[in-house]
Amino acid sequence: MSDLTHLDASGQANMVDVSQKEVTSRVAIAEGRIVTRPETIAIIRSGDAKKGDVLGAARLAGIMAAKRTHELIPLCHPLMITKAKVDCTIDEELPGVRVTAEVRVGGQTGVEMEALTAVSVACLTIYDMVKAVDKEMVIEGVRLIEKAGGRSGHYKAES
Repeated sequence: MSDLTHLDASGQANMVDVSQKEVTSRVAIAEGRIVTRPETIAIIRSGDAKKGDVLGAARLAGIMAAKRTHELIPLCHPLMITKAKVDCTIDEELPGVRVTAEVRVGGQTGVEMEALTAVSVACLTIYDMVKAVDKEMVIEGVRLIEKAGGRSGHYKAES
């Protein structure tokens, strides 16, 4: 547990002091997917969901979530995000939607949580917008696939 930076010497949770860390360019990319029925994909693709543009709403929700991660995850630092991009791609083979998020910042701490939160909220938004026609959807595979910048350096997940 000594490697956990959010615990002080007595084991109490605390926000890490990053004031002495160097400001660097940081990026994180995350992915996830929501598995649906083929009929649900047809509704999403045609734009016939009663709540509107499913993928457009999911992209916007993901970007908004990245910007508000510090309000959702205890001890996360508020960041001046310089880029938040969310892509939602229909995948007939799943069947479902693959979601990726890329978040960038010039700062003293990383943006992994922001990218993961963006993917998670985008998937939740898709679920919410079509749950009336498919309650069996599954959100899965949410993970960090790449990060760069900062003291820990570059990380890339294996396929």
